[in-house]
Amino acid sequence: MVTAHSSAFHLYNIGINYQKADTQLRGEFSLSPDQQIRLLAQAKAQGLPALFVLSTCNRTEIMGFARNPYELISLLVAHANGDMARFTNVASVYKGAEAVEHLFRTATGLNSQIPGDHEIIGQLKNAFQQAQEAGMVDNFLSRLFDKALAASKDVKTNTAFSRGITSVAFAGVQFLQTHFGDLHGKNILLYGAGKMGCKACRYLLKQGANVTLINRSQHKALALQAELPALNIAPVANLTAQLAQADALLVATGATTPTVLPEHIPVQCDLLMLDLSIPPNISPAVKQSPKVQVVDLDSLSQSTTATVAQRESYIPVVEKIVEQHKNAFLDWVSERELTPIIQDFKTQLQAIQQRELAFLAQKSNNFNAEDAQYLSDRLIQKTMAQFVQYLKTAQA
Repeated sequence: MVTAHSSAFHLYNIGINYQKADTQLRGEFSLSPDQQIRLLAQAKAQGLPALFVLSTCNRTEIMGFARNPYELISLLVAHANGDMARFTNVASVYKGAEAVEHLFRTATGLNSQIPGDHEIIGQLKNAFQQAQEAGMVDNFLSRLFDKALAASKDVKTNTAFSRGITSVAFAGVQFLQTHFGDLHGKNILLYGAGKMGCKACRYLLKQGANVTLINRSQHKALALQAELPALNIAPVANLTAQLAQADALLVATGATTPTVLPEHIPVQCDLLMLDLSIPPNISPAVKQSPKVQVVDLDSLSQSTTATVAQRESYIPVVEKIVEQHKNAFLDWVSERELTPIIQDFKTQLQAIQQRELAFLAQKSNNFNAEDAQYLSDRLIQKTMAQFVQYLKTAQA
């Protein structure tokens, strides 16, 4: 049993991910950084001891301690745009050891839409740091997170599971390469200069594409252009004019509502559009245009088949590593939970020992206190070893 603070709180992981929810539904439960901060504040106000929130393009999850999973589910639904009914239709709930294993599988890339995705560990670090700043991390959660990082490092050091460039940004560029055959000289309009947009920009420029960046923050666009002089920038107001000149559009913004609308599409426009955003940033109505092809994240995940096939061959090895780290952590949990019982029993044995030694010292003229102390200490040591083994067996 994985508990903390009191027997009333149990470890849970609740959330949705790409396995059951499409991009539109994941978008409804995607949480912005501000929403995550408000959720953490509410959790603290409700007396929940420790948790963190992870929201990426593939998943939105809460992991931490609660009296029951519905406390965490209610928090997520309260701060997301979806409702309870839609969430419960696609939700995943893990408790105790299963929640621990789920975190380790996520940290090592086993749970990623693109297996071995190395971006997830940075996203987990950000989620944990955010929880720390909100005062929602305890010693247990800190230890758990450290072990998840150790499992990830073990996989990266001892397997080729995460080798090769396969991320969402790379998948988008790879899709464009497959579509056009060669990106050299192609006009690619990039909308968004966040982490994913910046990565896609670098990949595109390396392939010789003519890249024009549109971003709501002109300051960030200019900063990226200073780093990458070959990059062109244009204001958001010029979106339609830029689309008319583009061979493809790649959208990677953090907006919570669509940024590319039907009115932005030129009348005569034969265009490929890639939407790397969650929630989707290309309006569903744009798909109705007969000359526009819109490709979302779920479709992109199928375009990295060669690298994914190679990585999948390492899955059995990675699963063994995850199992080892999970069992080591659960052994620590067991010892942690048994420590008060073990210490109390040892204290009682030592009290009995001192009373009996004092009694024998009074009754015997030839009493050897040093030998008696040595013998009784060894008896306590051996008794404690048997007692601990018995408790661990009973707990298993």
